Amino acid sequence: MRIAVGMSGGVDSSVSALLLKEQGHEVIGITLRFHQEVCDELRVCCSPKDVQDAVMVSQRLGIPHLTLDWEKLFEEKVINIFVNEHLKGNTPNPCAICNRDVKTGFLARYLQKVALIDKLATGHYARIVDYKGRKLIARGKDAKRDQSYFLALIKEEDIELLEFPLGELTKEEVREIAKRHGLEVAQKPDSQDVCFLMGKDVGSFLRERLGSQEGYFVYKGRIVGKHKGFYAYTVGQRKGLGVALGKPVYVVGVEPSKNIVYLGDEEELYRDWLILREVNFHLPPSLWDEPKAQVRYKNTPIKVKGIKPLEDGRYKVFFEEKVRGITPGQVCAFYENDVLLAGGIIEE
Repeated sequence: MRIAVGMSGGVDSSVSALLLKEQGHEVIGITLRFHQEVCDELRVCCSPKDVQDAVMVSQRLGIPHLTLDWEKLFEEKVINIFVNEHLKGNTPNPCAICNRDVKTGFLARYLQKVALIDKLATGHYARIVDYKGRKLIARGKDAKRDQSYFLALIKEEDIELLEFPLGELTKEEVREIAKRHGLEVAQKPDSQDVCFLMGKDVGSFLRERLGSQEGYFVYKGRIVGKHKGFYAYTVGQRKGLGVALGKPVYVVGVEPSKNIVYLGDEEELYRDWLILREVNFHLPPSLWDEPKAQVRYKNTPIKVKGIKPLEDGRYKVFFEEKVRGITPGQVCAFYENDVLLAGGIIEE
C-alpha cells in the first residue's frame, strides 16, 4: 500500500515509518509545520526543529518527505477554537480537536485526494480492530501510553484510512527499535503539554491574547477574592486560586457574562449526568452492550446507565454513579472492551 506517515520528528512516528517500510509498503513522510518559533528546549511538537528531525529520519530510512505549512489552518481550527471556548467558560481539549480537524482525520482525507494514499499512519498508541462488524479504534497495548481518548472525536468515515503501527508495542520497545536501527531520535524526550502554549501556562497564554480582565471569586454567595480573568480557570481546579478560606475550595463553575468564578466544596464537583455536543458515533448506540464513559484523559471509565438524544444533535448521558469534575469543553469518550465507541464534547 501507499502509506503516508505523519512524522512529528519524535521517536514514535519515526519508528512507525520504519516498521511500515520493513513491511514492504510505499512510505511517504509527511510533517505539518504549525509554528515558526524555534522551541527546542520546550519539548513541544511541530516546531522547525521537529521538521528538521523528521527530514533527517526520512533520509536515513530512504523515504520521500514533504512538509506542509499549515500554520494558518492550525490557527483557525485549533488555537482560535481554544481561545473562543475559554471565553465561553469552557475548558477545551485542543489535541482531540486537532486530531479531528487537522492532523489525523482531516489530514488522512486530504492526502487521499491529493496524494492518492491508501492509509495515513501515525505514532499514536492505539489500535484498529474488528468489532461487531466494524473497523474501530481501540486502546493501545501500553496502558500507560494509550492515546485512543484523543482520537474520540475523529469522524467514523475517516477511521478506514488510519493505521497505528505502534498499537501492540510499549514505549520502551519503541525506543529499543529506534536505537537498534540507529535512529538519532531514539532518546528524544516526548512532547509535553499543548504545543502552541510554548511553555506558558494556559492563564498566561490567554492573558497575552485577551488581556487581564479582573473579576471576582464567589463562594456561597459572597465575594472572597479577585482573579485576572474567568477564562483561565477550569472546573475542579484547586491550586493557583490565591484564596485563603481555611479549607480547600475548588472551581465549580464560571459565569462569563459577569466575569465570576464560583468556588465550592469538593462534593459539589460530583454529577451523575452530562450533556454532549458534536458527538461522533463510531458504532451506533443500538449496538452497545456495556459501555463506559471517560470524561478526562486520566479518569477511570464509569458505567453508562443510558444515553438520550436531545434537540440539535445533542445527547444526555446518565451514569450509574457520580463522577468527579465533569468539565464543559472536555471530551467524553465511550468504550466497550477497550474499543472506542464514540466521543463528544461536554456542554454541561
